[in-house]
Amino acid sequence: MMTGAGQRIGASMKPRIVVSRCIEFEHCRWNGLVISSEFVRKLDGFVEFVKVCPEVEIGLGIPREPIRIVRTKGELRLVQPATGRDVTDEMVSFSERFLDALPPVDGFILKSRSPSCGLKEAKIHASADKPGGVGKGSGFFASAVSERYPMLPVEDEGRLTNFRIREHFLTRIFALARFRAIRESGLMKDVVSFQAANKLLLMAYNQTEMRKLGRIVANPEKRPVGAVLDAYEEGLMHALDKPSRFTSDINVLMHALGYFSKKLGPEEKAFFLDTLEQYRNERIPLSACLSVIRSWIARFGEPYLKMQSYFEPYPTGLVEITDSGKGRKL
Repeated sequence: MMTGAGQRIGASMKPRIVVSRCIEFEHCRWNGLVISSEFVRKLDGFVEFVKVCPEVEIGLGIPREPIRIVRTKGELRLVQPATGRDVTDEMVSFSERFLDALPPVDGFILKSRSPSCGLKEAKIHASADKPGGVGKGSGFFASAVSERYPMLPVEDEGRLTNFRIREHFLTRIFALARFRAIRESGLMKDVVSFQAANKLLLMAYNQTEMRKLGRIVANPEKRPVGAVLDAYEEGLMHALDKPSRFTSDINVLMHALGYFSKKLGPEEKAFFLDTLEQYRNERIPLSACLSVIRSWIARFGEPYLKMQSYFEPYPTGLVEITDSGKGRKL
């Protein structure tokens, strides 16, 4: 971690992530297997995991006959074809209890295509005994998560093989964890510091929301700090909801280049501009551009940029350039 980033307020707060237990942790898939995810393996140690397997929690066992989502008379039900058991009510009840008992969390990583945890790709069947699907949708637990936490980062392990999606997810969960530390401090001066340290990050993501957050921090109405924290958290989630556009990132990076323009030689400038062009053409991830700026921050000791989370939005140990091949498509 670059000098100064570890001292940024909230930087020591680990994101708290709910994860499907079958992804890397336990052999609890319906067939007794465990799902491999290099990303989840790398996250271990950087985040605090809250593990869950809804199907095991409602008593289906390991291994177990698979369950499926069935559309019956216009209603979606969760059934086990081999036994004829309908577990809809059990799953809905468990989901409510589990989410009610959760401490504050910063995101979710759920099993793709699962009838309980799938986000959008869970197969919907016309009946319990026919193999063909009639559509796709969310698993029952995933639906409860989306309804309860509409603004939190929620992804599946498949989508996270795309480096652009992965960068966006990591940026969000670490920003939200840093703000969770601010909430716990309950100090207005910490909210002001958070806004200052994240200004370029917010500029890259959503300038409209950045300005709104600035007005919330200015607090002309003299609202109590609790109300400011609530309003700021909502605005922060809106600001980070959509990924930054690569053109906005390039603008911020060019802005940062201006801090060093009189200190760099022509070859260094040309190298950086070439790096930006490679990023523009989807040949390298944003983190490659950020690493160049970080090296200049360390070299020249630029104090304003040193405090900016934009240049290290998440730990460098999580930087990974491998990709599913889908580029910037989210």
